[in-house]
Amino acid sequence: MRDFTLKTYKALLQSLEKGGYEFLTFEQYCAIRQKLSGRKTLPEQYVILRHDVDKRPWFSVKMAELEAQMGVKTSYYFRIVKNSNNPECIKRIAQLGHEIGYHYEDMSLCKGNHEKAYEHFKESLAYFRQFYPVRTCCMHGAPMSQYDSRELWDKYDYIDLQIIGEPYYDADFNEVLYLTDTGRCWDGYSYSLRDKVPEQQKRWKKNGWSFHRTQEIIKAAKERRLPPAMMLTTHPQRWTDNRRAWLKELILQNIKNIAKGMLNYYWQ
Repeated sequence: MRDFTLKTYKALLQSLEKGGYEFLTFEQYCAIRQKLSGRKTLPEQYVILRHDVDKRPWFSVKMAELEAQMGVKTSYYFRIVKNSNNPECIKRIAQLGHEIGYHYEDMSLCKGNHEKAYEHFKESLAYFRQFYPVRTCCMHGAPMSQYDSRELWDKYDYIDLQIIGEPYYDADFNEVLYLTDTGRCWDGYSYSLRDKVPEQQKRWKKNGWSFHRTQEIIKAAKERRLPPAMMLTTHPQRWTDNRRAWLKELILQNIKNIAKGMLNYYWQ
């Protein structure tokens, strides 16, 4: 089975479901933890499913439709820029019952100016709230930028904007295993500048929770070797059954990994 196809993604969800995991949006996770939900406690086994829509938003629609057919609700984070921000796609995904969040990069877009970035964040948040009552946001890594947009919260507080969660601040990674397909693999830490949890990586690897291919996660789920709480982050532009688009993404990602690896070395 080829990796990074919708067929493989479906097999991943099925293996987790059979393994006894309940699927949560990030909004649901935050609401339960902060006692903002009627549900008092988190499930014994759960997976927070998060999708960062960096580009090709129609690929996200295909993934969202598959999830809806399976009865699974997930979180989709859209950027404000043209490559991601497609109103038709956002509406469709919201109609399917999924969470919509803001994939912010305001410090990068405003070249490190906190005041301008905060105003830009508020304007963008208001825009996305036309489609969904957005309650969570998630930083876009912006590997080509020297600015980390999380620095916006050194001066401001997203709670003031009725945001209840940001994964890099509000997910308890002492309890939640974080797996992301950054770099078009599940162990691409060296390719990622910001989408990672470096303080936990060694512990997870020691526990055998480091995977390269999706099939390895599926196998671990079937063998009950996964921890009880996880967050899985995908970039839907990578997941397609279209062979031409799949090959194009493979080639482009290999080139990007080289560049990101060099940037990672430079910034460190």
